[in-house]
Amino acid sequence: MKKNKKYIRTILVLGVILINSCGIPKVNTLTKKNSLPESFFKNKDSITIADLSWQEFFKDKQLIALIDSALIHNQELKIFEQEVNRVRNEIQAKKGEYLPQLDLELGGGVEKVGRYTSQGANDANTEISPGEEMPEPLSDLKIGGTASWEIDIWRKLRNARDATINRYMCSIEGQKFMTTNLVAEIASAYYKLLELDNKLALINEYVDVQNNFLKAVRIQKQAGDATELAVKKFEAEVLNTKGEAYLIKQAIFEQENKINYLVGRVPQKIDRNKNSFDQKTPDSVQFGIPSQLLTNRPDIRQAEYKLMANKLDVKVARAAFYPSIGIQAGFGLQAFNAKYFVQSPESIIYGLAGELVAPVINRKAIKAHYLNANSRQEQAIYEYEQVVLNAFIETANQISKMNNLNQGFKLKLKEVEVLNESIIIANKLFSSAKADYMEVLIAQRDVLAVQLELIEIKKEQFENLIELYRTLGGGWQ
Repeated sequence: MKKNKKYIRTILVLGVILINSCGIPKVNTLTKKNSLPESFFKNKDSITIADLSWQEFFKDKQLIALIDSALIHNQELKIFEQEVNRVRNEIQAKKGEYLPQLDLELGGGVEKVGRYTSQGANDANTEISPGEEMPEPLSDLKIGGTASWEIDIWRKLRNARDATINRYMCSIEGQKFMTTNLVAEIASAYYKLLELDNKLALINEYVDVQNNFLKAVRIQKQAGDATELAVKKFEAEVLNTKGEAYLIKQAIFEQENKINYLVGRVPQKIDRNKNSFDQKTPDSVQFGIPSQLLTNRPDIRQAEYKLMANKLDVKVARAAFYPSIGIQAGFGLQAFNAKYFVQSPESIIYGLAGELVAPVINRKAIKAHYLNANSRQEQAIYEYEQVVLNAFIETANQISKMNNLNQGFKLKLKEVEVLNESIIIANKLFSSAKADYMEVLIAQRDVLAVQLELIEIKKEQFENLIELYRTLGGGWQ
């Protein structure tokens, strides 16, 4: 008979599991695809500048000092650091869920029941010892411990813990990605500031040239070789150029404050090495092979950890269809007077219970949760592929841009040389009355415009180098 009852219980348990497992919806699981080309533009070099730390990549000491200060004081980085701490604390919480829970219980109370009730009648007729009646009202003192434990037979709790660990690693990579972007942003802002400094110096030099030419025109007017109109035109040109200088000064002030904001400090003068802008940018750099993006780029690893976390979430959601087994136990002492705690076994209380709980009827919520987990997993796969593709395209764009900027810079240098010669020719022709003042003005304007463009291209070269360093995954070490 006992064996038959045991078999019946086993069959019932297996039946519940079978019923729940049969109702789990089938979902097609995707796998991530790393479909990166073998090389960038037929490049076979496996060495990349991304392996350099930013202290090695940047040579300007003032820039290094700014980056170092920003990594310590930048508020956005500090905010994200607290997010990392929060996720790390969640790991400890998840670890505690699959371990037994032990609680210490200490309680007391008092109760007065009616005399003409079953409990009151029993209390009145009960003697604790000869001649000692049950006190009224009745106190209740209790001390003991309780324990509960859900047996993680389907790895639901451990998978939830592992998913949280992957999300923690995801946040760590997110912090590295933010660090990379911060380093690149400060470096780019720094060279933008140097660009404005060079533009201001060029404008001031141009004002001096215009003033000298204005003096020459005034002398020619006194000699009858020039008109008042030419004098006024050159005066207006000087005033216009001086006005542009003030606009650049305002841009310098704002750019300095942008850097101060990134560094996390109040507005102040930015120490900078203006000679850094005169350094020649390299014609080529070592950018490695595309597969290195998968290990160097924090955003790719971040997407990968997110994908692994979502896969574990699917397993957790699937385990919700299966029965859960829990064990509860308690042990302690209970009496209406503390002096009876020492009397055993009368004051001893204990209990042991186990339960098997399985969803049978209302399973729509569990099914919806499972389907949502699958959708998030598929979404994470597409996001991973998108991040990888974006990383490759970003890098390819910057490599191509480097080559084109270098060629454009060389041509712009030749253009400046030609226009400088045109100014000399225009001045000679004007002095000999073979050219009017407008030809001189146009020649000067053309030279200034091209020289400003040359400075802008030089800044773009520095920015391209910085952006290439970032897209390859450098700057977070």
